[in-house]
Amino acid sequence: MRSRSSLHPDDPREILLVDDNHHGLVARRAVLQDMGYRVTTASGGEEAFELFQRAKFDLVITDHKMPRMTGTELIARIRETEPGARIILVSGFADALGLTENSTGADVVISKNAGEVPILRREVERLLSRRLSRRPPASQTRAARIRCSGA
Repeated sequence: MRSRSSLHPDDPREILLVDDNHHGLVARRAVLQDMGYRVTTASGGEEAFELFQRAKFDLVITDHKMPRMTGTELIARIRETEPGARIILVSGFADALGLTENSTGADVVISKNAGEVPILRREVERLLSRRLSRRPPASQTRAARIRCSGA
């Protein structure tokens, strides 16, 4: 029996899951579906951005290292069209590359490792339980101010 999210059991939330690694995509999709979410998958940033423009998603979860468009580039494009989107970045290189919420624009950065699943579950529930903010994350607001000032 599949468990349902305690947040919206009659109205499952929509998640866009992005990863060029098929095995990672399948594993994370299974976890999220088991939590009661509807999951749409994309195997790259370009495909994900097209899906994001055509449909409404409550959360985007993206890998970082992908060909043609990194997760950070995808996040930047999403933030341009929907600054308040909820986004989780998952990467096996988070520590090595110094990927943080401030440097990527994601709401949460999770390292791919043996402890990833419980952290992912907790952060998905946390982000989807908070009210949608009309304001972008602080990192995006700061970046916009820097672009506007020409610095």
